Amino acid sequence: MDFYCVDGCSKCCIEREYYPSIKFGKIGVLILPSEMEKIDLLARRHSISVTILPRVGISRKPDRPEKILAYQLMGRESNGNTCPFLDTESDERSPHGGHKCKIYQDRPLACRAYPLIDSLPPTLDPKCKFCEKCSTADGNINSEIESLSLIQGEMNAGGRYIWRYATGIGEPSHKKQVETGWFLA
Repeated sequence: MDFYCVDGCSKCCIEREYYPSIKFGKIGVLILPSEMEKIDLLARRHSISVTILPRVGISRKPDRPEKILAYQLMGRESNGNTCPFLDTESDERSPHGGHKCKIYQDRPLACRAYPLIDSLPPTLDPKCKFCEKCSTADGNINSEIESLSLIQGEMNAGGRYIWRYATGIGEPSHKKQVETGWFLA
Protein backbone atom coordinates (compact mmCIF):
# COMPACT_ATOMS: atom_id res chain seq x y z
CA MET A 1 0.00 0.00 0.00
CA ASP A 2 1.29 3.47 -0.85
CA PHE A 3 2.00 5.82 2.05
CA TYR A 4 -0.15 8.96 2.27
CA CYS A 5 -1.07 11.44 4.99
CA VAL A 6 -4.40 10.65 6.61
CA ASP A 7 -7.08 13.28 5.89
CA GLY A 8 -6.99 16.13 8.37
CA CYS A 9 -3.93 14.84 10.24
CA SER A 10 -1.08 17.03 11.50
CA LYS A 11 -0.14 14.75 14.39
CA CYS A 12 3.54 14.39 13.42
CA CYS A 13 3.95 18.19 13.48
CA ILE A 14 2.15 18.65 16.79
CA GLU A 15 2.94 15.81 19.16
CA ARG A 16 6.51 15.48 20.43
CA GLU A 17 7.78 12.54 22.42
CA TYR A 18 10.29 11.89 25.16
CA TYR A 19 13.35 10.16 23.76
CA PRO A 20 15.09 7.98 24.76
CA SER A 21 13.42 8.52 28.14
CA ILE A 22 11.65 11.24 30.14
CA LYS A 23 15.02 12.23 31.64
CA PHE A 24 16.11 13.64 28.26
CA GLY A 25 12.95 15.68 27.75
CA LYS A 26 10.91 15.95 24.60
CA ILE A 27 12.80 15.95 21.34
CA GLY A 28 12.44 18.33 18.46
CA VAL A 29 12.73 17.84 14.72
CA LEU A 30 16.24 16.66 13.82
CA ILE A 31 18.19 19.41 12.05
CA LEU A 32 21.56 18.66 10.48
CA PRO A 33 24.33 21.27 10.76
CA SER A 34 24.07 21.73 6.98
CA GLU A 35 20.41 22.75 7.43
CA MET A 36 20.89 25.30 10.23
CA GLU A 37 21.40 28.36 8.06
CA LYS A 38 18.36 27.53 5.91
CA ILE A 39 16.13 27.05 8.98
CA ASP A 40 17.29 30.37 10.45
CA LEU A 41 16.61 32.12 7.13
CA LEU A 42 13.14 30.56 6.83
CA ALA A 43 12.29 31.57 10.40
CA ARG A 44 13.29 35.20 9.70
CA ARG A 45 11.40 35.20 6.38
CA HIS A 46 8.22 34.09 8.17
CA SER A 47 8.86 36.24 11.29
CA ILE A 48 8.87 33.12 13.44
CA SER A 49 10.85 32.68 16.62
CA VAL A 50 12.51 29.27 16.78
CA THR A 51 14.44 27.41 19.45
CA ILE A 52 17.18 25.12 18.19
CA LEU A 53 19.07 23.00 20.71
CA PRO A 54 21.87 20.48 20.27
CA ARG A 55 20.81 16.83 19.92
CA VAL A 56 23.80 14.54 19.32
CA GLY A 57 27.50 15.20 19.74
CA ILE A 58 30.73 13.23 19.57
CA SER A 59 34.14 13.47 21.17
CA ARG A 60 37.48 11.70 21.48
CA LYS A 61 37.51 12.10 25.28
CA PRO A 62 34.69 11.54 27.78
CA ASP A 63 34.69 15.11 29.16
CA ARG A 64 32.51 17.06 26.68
CA PRO A 65 31.26 16.95 23.07
CA GLU A 66 33.74 18.29 20.53
CA LYS A 67 31.46 18.24 17.50
CA ILE A 68 27.68 18.46 17.18
CA LEU A 69 26.30 16.03 14.59
CA ALA A 70 22.66 17.07 14.90
CA TYR A 71 20.49 19.79 16.38
CA GLN A 72 16.75 19.83 17.06
CA LEU A 73 14.05 22.35 16.27
CA MET A 74 11.87 22.52 19.37
CA GLY A 75 8.12 23.01 19.41
CA ARG A 76 6.70 26.43 20.17
CA GLU A 77 4.64 25.36 23.18
CA SER A 78 6.20 25.23 26.66
CA ASN A 79 5.71 21.44 26.71
CA GLY A 80 7.68 21.08 23.47
CA ASN A 81 4.74 20.40 21.16
CA THR A 82 3.75 22.00 17.81
CA CYS A 83 6.34 22.85 15.19
CA PRO A 84 6.82 26.62 14.94
CA PHE A 85 6.37 26.37 11.15
CA LEU A 86 2.95 24.70 11.38
CA ASP A 87 0.25 27.24 10.53
CA THR A 88 -2.42 26.65 13.15
CA GLU A 89 -3.71 30.24 12.97
CA SER A 90 -5.11 30.47 9.46
CA ASP A 91 -7.86 28.54 7.74
CA GLU A 92 -5.43 27.39 5.02
CA ARG A 93 -5.03 23.63 4.86
CA SER A 94 -2.57 21.22 3.29
CA PRO A 95 -3.75 19.08 0.35
CA HIS A 96 -4.80 16.34 2.81
CA GLY A 97 -6.73 18.79 5.01
CA GLY A 98 -4.30 19.11 7.93
CA HIS A 99 -2.70 22.34 9.10
CA LYS A 100 -0.42 23.80 6.45
CA CYS A 101 3.36 23.77 6.81
CA LYS A 102 4.78 27.23 6.09
CA ILE A 103 8.02 25.74 4.78
CA TYR A 104 6.79 22.49 3.22
CA GLN A 105 8.87 22.83 0.05
CA ASP A 106 11.98 23.62 2.15
CA ARG A 107 11.27 21.38 5.15
CA PRO A 108 14.17 19.59 6.91
CA LEU A 109 15.31 16.13 5.82
CA ALA A 110 13.83 14.60 8.98
CA CYS A 111 10.38 15.84 7.96
CA ARG A 112 10.95 14.50 4.45
CA ALA A 113 11.94 11.09 5.85
CA TYR A 114 8.89 10.74 8.09
CA PRO A 115 7.26 8.28 8.86
CA LEU A 116 10.43 6.18 8.42
CA ILE A 117 12.35 5.53 11.62
CA ASP A 118 16.09 4.97 11.54
CA SER A 119 16.40 1.35 12.61
CA LEU A 120 17.68 -1.84 11.04
CA PRO A 121 15.79 -2.29 8.83
CA PRO A 122 14.03 1.10 8.68
CA THR A 123 10.51 0.86 10.07
CA LEU A 124 7.41 3.02 10.04
CA ASP A 125 6.51 5.11 13.07
CA PRO A 126 3.65 3.28 14.79
CA LYS A 127 2.36 6.65 16.12
CA CYS A 128 1.67 7.90 12.58
CA LYS A 129 -2.08 7.74 11.88
CA PHE A 130 -1.49 6.06 8.49
CA CYS A 131 0.79 3.49 10.12
CA GLU A 132 -1.71 2.89 12.95
CA LYS A 133 -4.31 1.94 10.34
CA CYS A 134 -2.19 0.11 7.79
CA SER A 135 1.03 -0.88 9.63
CA THR A 136 2.85 -1.20 6.31
CA ALA A 137 3.75 0.86 3.28
CA ASP A 138 5.40 -0.92 0.41
CA GLY A 139 5.13 1.83 -2.17
CA ASN A 140 5.46 5.59 -2.58
CA ILE A 141 8.18 5.90 0.09
CA ASN A 142 11.22 6.36 -2.17
CA SER A 143 11.69 10.03 -1.24
CA GLU A 144 11.44 9.13 2.47
CA ILE A 145 14.12 6.43 2.04
CA GLU A 146 16.36 8.86 0.16
CA SER A 147 15.99 11.50 2.89
CA LEU A 148 16.75 8.97 5.63
CA SER A 149 19.87 7.86 3.73
CA LEU A 150 21.10 11.47 3.52
CA ILE A 151 20.62 11.88 7.28
CA GLN A 152 22.48 8.64 7.97
CA GLY A 153 25.35 9.78 5.75
CA GLU A 154 25.84 12.98 7.73
CA MET A 155 25.52 11.24 11.10
CA ASN A 156 28.41 8.83 10.42
CA ALA A 157 31.21 11.08 11.59
CA GLY A 158 33.08 8.65 13.82
CA GLY A 159 33.80 9.51 17.40
CA ARG A 160 34.81 7.44 20.35
CA TYR A 161 32.14 8.91 22.61
CA ILE A 162 28.58 9.76 21.67
CA TRP A 163 26.67 12.41 23.60
CA ARG A 164 22.95 13.11 23.80
CA TYR A 165 21.52 16.48 24.81
CA ALA A 166 18.71 16.59 27.38
CA THR A 167 16.35 19.43 26.41
CA GLY A 168 14.77 20.18 29.78
CA ILE A 169 11.42 20.42 27.99
CA GLY A 170 8.34 18.38 28.81
CA GLU A 171 4.93 18.23 30.37
CA PRO A 172 4.53 20.08 33.71
CA SER A 173 3.85 16.74 35.42
CA HIS A 174 7.33 15.52 34.38
CA LYS A 175 9.36 18.63 35.28
CA LYS A 176 11.12 16.93 38.22
CA GLN A 177 12.28 14.07 35.99
CA VAL A 178 13.44 16.07 32.97
CA GLU A 179 17.08 17.18 32.90
CA THR A 180 19.07 19.63 30.80
CA GLY A 181 22.52 19.36 29.29
CA TRP A 182 24.90 16.84 27.74
CA PHE A 183 25.02 13.18 28.78
CA LEU A 184 27.22 10.37 27.53
CA ALA A 185 25.06 7.96 25.58
